[in-house]
Amino acid sequence: MDHETSRRRVVAALFAGGATGMAGCGGEATSGTEPSPTASPRSSDPSPTDTVMDEDTDTPSPANPPDSVGLETLATGLEAPVDIAFAPDADRRYVVDQPGFVYVHESGGLRDEPFLDLGDSVEGGSEKGLLGIALHPEFAENRRLFVRYSAPSREGTPDSYSHTFVLSEFTATDDGSGVTADSERVVLEIPEPQRNHNAGSLAFGPDGYLYVGVGDGGGAGDRGTGHADDWYDGVDGGNGQDVTENLLGSILRMDVDGEASDGKGYAVPEDNPLVGREGLDEHYAWGLRNPWRFSFDGDDLFVGDVGQDHYEEVNLVEAGGNYGWNVKEGTHCFEADSCPDATPGDVRGGEPLVDPIVEYPHSGDGVSGVSVIGGHIYRGSAMPGLQGRYVFGDLGAGGRLFVASRPDDGGQWSTEVIPVTDDDAEKLDRILSFGRDAAGEVYMLGIGENGGGLHRVVPAE
Repeated sequence: MDHETSRRRVVAALFAGGATGMAGCGGEATSGTEPSPTASPRSSDPSPTDTVMDEDTDTPSPANPPDSVGLETLATGLEAPVDIAFAPDADRRYVVDQPGFVYVHESGGLRDEPFLDLGDSVEGGSEKGLLGIALHPEFAENRRLFVRYSAPSREGTPDSYSHTFVLSEFTATDDGSGVTADSERVVLEIPEPQRNHNAGSLAFGPDGYLYVGVGDGGGAGDRGTGHADDWYDGVDGGNGQDVTENLLGSILRMDVDGEASDGKGYAVPEDNPLVGREGLDEHYAWGLRNPWRFSFDGDDLFVGDVGQDHYEEVNLVEAGGNYGWNVKEGTHCFEADSCPDATPGDVRGGEPLVDPIVEYPHSGDGVSGVSVIGGHIYRGSAMPGLQGRYVFGDLGAGGRLFVASRPDDGGQWSTEVIPVTDDDAEKLDRILSFGRDAAGEVYMLGIGENGGGLHRVVPAE
């Protein structure tokens, strides 16, 4: 496809580090590869896990996960595809390319002209760029959509900071095939002190509110320029444990349909956990480092949070939850021999530091990697062995998917590697994002032998 090829090649060069800059960091620049930030499609209520009959007892038991899966390639030629949204009223997908473009994918492939062109508004490099998209729950009627991108520093961003986080609303054309930039309405801006840990996921929850992932501000260890002092003395910083000074290191929850107040581009839901308490009202959950990709499955919110040097994690996030960063990396004390499992009593009543449902190391056999890429609960029909299981991956794909299964005791989920068939493994050297369509089938976005592409996870041949 020819998307103003020469122009995009120049832009892509600016973003070359973004798709490989997401791993744990030992300084402001990352030492490995952290992802550049899928907006999750609104999911229906969870359906029961598919079962097979146990031949000895004639009682239902969960179907086994497949030994391997394949990838059906739907589109190539992108630079760094980092998100996808599914039109509710047409066979159409909106694919986000990090340099600042959203493309329409239909049965005939990718349209040549971008659905949304923000190439002149987006600041690139490192993990910056156009990072997330979410369609309004009534998109078929109102054509409203929301995107998250990095912009050059705007008014209110200190001179010493890197750039400005922007969340904006746009309106699509009646046929859903295009957007004009002059329809932009800025919903939220956040000063970003460093160039990395930008998160970027957006998703509407089943409550109709918009959830927004915000990284801890970047650098390493949640400390340095732009990182607040918190209650924990074991490690300096940081924004993950502070809910009063800024909106960094958190999941935000906002009402984009309510009447805005105080000069904001949104209303705050009255039942947000810090409304009427100390802290900024937009916070829904905190203690996060770089919540790169998240998704809903019914009421459950699954958040992949990229770790630093040793561990990656997936959290099942609830209102008011504190997920530990920078006291902990996963379940382990961060830069300390011992650490608390809760805040002090005078810090929001001594709230617990909630452990992840999935944790894996940066080295070793089996499930390991450098930067978690949050996925989706599989609700499709093509692969019964995945039904009800969480399908996700790592930036360093290595021909692998990961599958996590919910335990009966409410503890950590069991996790295993599902290989991608040899014929398809090279399609994704790096996984950048996942998506799920209305039928519950799972899609992967990333970079492989044919550049950036969109692929559907299918049964192995």
